[in-house]
Amino acid sequence: MSKPSTLYIGGTADSPFVMDAKMANRHGLIAGATGTGKTITLQNLAEGFSRISVPVFLTDVKGDLSGVAAAGKPHRKIDARVKQLGVDDFQFRATPTVFWDLMGKKGHNLRTTISDMGPLLLTSLLELNDTQSGILYACFKIADDNGMLLLDFKDLRAMLSWMADNAKELKADYGNISASSIGAIQRKLLVLNEQGAEHFFNEPAVELDDLIKKDFSGNGLINVLDVSKLIHQSPKLYSCFLIWLLAELFENLPEVGDADKPRFVLFFDEAHLIFDSAPDALINKIEQVVRLIRSKGVGIYFISQSPMDIPEDILGQLGMKIQHALRAFTPKDKKVVRAAAQSFRPNPKIDSEQLITELGVGEALVSVLDEAGRPTPVEHVYIKPPESRIGPLTAAERKEHLNNSPYKGRYENITDRESAYELLKKKAEKLAKEQEAATKKASQKKTSAAKKKTTTRRSNRQTPMEAMMKSAARSIGSQLGRKVMRGILGSLFGGK
Repeated sequence: MSKPSTLYIGGTADSPFVMDAKMANRHGLIAGATGTGKTITLQNLAEGFSRISVPVFLTDVKGDLSGVAAAGKPHRKIDARVKQLGVDDFQFRATPTVFWDLMGKKGHNLRTTISDMGPLLLTSLLELNDTQSGILYACFKIADDNGMLLLDFKDLRAMLSWMADNAKELKADYGNISASSIGAIQRKLLVLNEQGAEHFFNEPAVELDDLIKKDFSGNGLINVLDVSKLIHQSPKLYSCFLIWLLAELFENLPEVGDADKPRFVLFFDEAHLIFDSAPDALINKIEQVVRLIRSKGVGIYFISQSPMDIPEDILGQLGMKIQHALRAFTPKDKKVVRAAAQSFRPNPKIDSEQLITELGVGEALVSVLDEAGRPTPVEHVYIKPPESRIGPLTAAERKEHLNNSPYKGRYENITDRESAYELLKKKAEKLAKEQEAATKKASQKKTSAAKKKTTTRRSNRQTPMEAMMKSAARSIGSQLGRKVMRGILGSLFGGK
């Protein structure tokens, strides 16, 4: 039996309000003040996509979206809204759910590598200046030229240390390398490491196919990424992860043409964190990805308190708009309300600017795209309650769910294959042993005066780390092996 091709959002005073799934890859926005029902709307839409066989990825900022994995329970407000909307087939039921966590605490570990993240996103994550950014790009170039993988933090730090110790030899090929700039980068890496980033930059990296699955009944899996702690500890890491995920999807998914529904949809809560303090170059890349990724069958939905949190060029690409209540206590608030009202196609029956401040919880102004791709006139919509639980799972319920997950055991244990750090360490240890043996042999043959000289030479002998750097320097320009491809930073972000 084929799945329906429409999403039931809710109802107006006299009719149901639905969205054609064919237009769901044209992206969307859910906005509104705290406590007005944005999370319930997000949960309802995620359920709707799952029911029509579309896998979903959503970020759980407050820790209360895990309830999608359990059936809801009757409540007088839910019962009243269902009766008001006249929903005949409403039933409390769970949705197929997989839990993820960048820190590996409340879900399967979700990781990527330093190479896959690339210098552009790392520059933004570390908040580097132009000089420091240039050194980071040089670090990736040197790793490429020598066939050395940058997988985790220790790979990146080892390469940076080597660059500092061999700046003179590298200057001709890679430009001036300032020891103070490298020191600044290293300090920022330490701070990021303290925030838990070492859990994210490692292997095994997540397989994108594991995020785009259906269950045996044909329902799309809902992937819930817990970021309740991350968003406070390292909001930059949160935003860079989301940008990386979008770019990886764009890079790897094939074109789908004019499909009857999306292949995959993503909901990004606290969307303003993606754009706050991001450099113009990065925002331009995000705009590019948002504009082009719909041809891959991917829909992106941003959730934020105000539509003004989203850059104008990106906001103009969001076909569906769901605006919950806004408060207008100050002149600035009134400006936001006016801008939100003017973003809708007018409806002569509705004063959008006034109604935005009067909407109740679970009510919204909504506009979607019609079959021709045109925005529909704004409507006052009562949002349908979700059929799954409103509120989080208990710790015991989450643990049981993880134990029954199809991905149990796949991402828990870190694999540390041979990469830049290990290669340089091996060379350093080998060189150190050779120097030790040569020095010992020479000391047995030389005169007492020569022995004194040897002793002086020994006192100046390089440490294993210094030897490692010297050995690596000799390999510069040798073009060992094929160069490392970094997906998003290769063809899309110009990192190669």
